[in-house]
Amino acid sequence: MSAPPQGAGLLVSLRQLLGTAVATVQVRLALLGNELEEEKLRLFDSLLWAALALVLLALGSLLLAAFIVVLFWDSHRLQALGGLAVLLLGAGAGLLVRARARLRQPGGLFRASVNELDRDRVGLGASDPGP
Repeated sequence: MSAPPQGAGLLVSLRQLLGTAVATVQVRLALLGNELEEEKLRLFDSLLWAALALVLLALGSLLLAAFIVVLFWDSHRLQALGGLAVLLLGAGAGLLVRARARLRQPGGLFRASVNELDRDRVGLGASDPGP
């Protein structure tokens, strides 16, 4: 029996290394896809609940405004209408500013994928954490 040439062993090792690298990339891409799907479902769910809440809040605000105007119809109806308009417009503007500030916060999209890639880099011995 003769031993296989040394170059063949190197080729087998390189092939196994390439197979491992491809499998690792495949797992990371699957994780990325799962996170994207999860984020899409979370966003849709949040938008649905927010839309329902906005409809109910708008209806409640309208009914409250009508009640207050009818309550002050004989004495101060214009002041009641003006005060309610200022109150509702101010609250809407405040909520809009808050929503824009929340959208500008750094998000956690693909956080698990980034953490896994960091672990891979540490496992491979790279010391530079990157940006």
